[in-house]
Amino acid sequence: MSWFKKDPLQIIAFQSYGTASHFHIRGRALEDEVIDLSKKSYFSLLVNSWKRFETDEIKHAPLNVKLPNGKILKVVSDSHGYYRIDESIEDLDAMTDTEGWLNYEVSYENVNLKRKIQQGNRFVGELLIPSKNSSFGVISDIDDTILHTGVVSSLKWQVIYNTIFRPAKKRIPLEGAAEFYHKLHRGVSGKEANPVFYVSHSPWNLYRYLEFFLNENSFPKGPILLRSFKDILRKKAPNEKPIKQQEIINVLETYPYMSFILIGDSGEKDPDIYLELADAYPKQVKAIYLRSVKSEKRITRVSELLKRSKIPSLLVNNSEEAMRHARAHGFLK
Repeated sequence: MSWFKKDPLQIIAFQSYGTASHFHIRGRALEDEVIDLSKKSYFSLLVNSWKRFETDEIKHAPLNVKLPNGKILKVVSDSHGYYRIDESIEDLDAMTDTEGWLNYEVSYENVNLKRKIQQGNRFVGELLIPSKNSSFGVISDIDDTILHTGVVSSLKWQVIYNTIFRPAKKRIPLEGAAEFYHKLHRGVSGKEANPVFYVSHSPWNLYRYLEFFLNENSFPKGPILLRSFKDILRKKAPNEKPIKQQEIINVLETYPYMSFILIGDSGEKDPDIYLELADAYPKQVKAIYLRSVKSEKRITRVSELLKRSKIPSLLVNNSEEAMRHARAHGFLK
């Protein structure tokens, strides 16, 4: 952010998901702080981290969303710059590519804005519409499941250090995770396009950081589902489900005909959330994989929890163990 002049405008279109008749997208209108995720110096990383969290949102901005068939949808960003469209539109699947992705464009409606708009006021978004012929879907946690964050470290100091002082390009995925996810994505035939969804407790401010990490390490492309700072800071209502659990429920209920493999870790709430979901959606939760974290107490607790699971469930030390188990149960080639 500059103290002397206004930064140019941008629109971040979060990768979203829908169906052949359900158009559901989210994103955010912001000033473009010009964050270079390739920079590695401590000073640059500190500045980038500041920019990610000190966002200048564009409030109450009228936006246009253009579909490939020329149809224009209108939406207005809220007081935090977020926008969301949730509409019924027929034959959306006719506009997707072979992997099920529908490309659309978002733009500021006011073309006479005095502020400079990056990319010529055309921001590309993607909506995933999985084929009904997909064998299954994958819903995966990010933190300590595919990316080491240190959520079980004392006072979460490692999470803070990794988020602020580790560039996305240098963050190392947990060994074999990308290969495992690609095999699940391709299924038994090796030619399928099983959808992959990524969930995290992280705020939307880290969306581009996580998107860059997944792309840089060749994970299958999929919607990244996070939460806003206002959800992190507000007091939760009694019996309210965690945002991450709510996001997973939304995916399950969007595709009631599809079964899912849930992947997480044994560090925090994943075991409890996943087993609760398996009980609530017995026809949809196909299997559970939990990556073991270095805590004997947690390993013992999770091992006991999994004994009551009615579906294939495994606490694994590495991706190779998960792949052997998945292959034995006919989930991958």
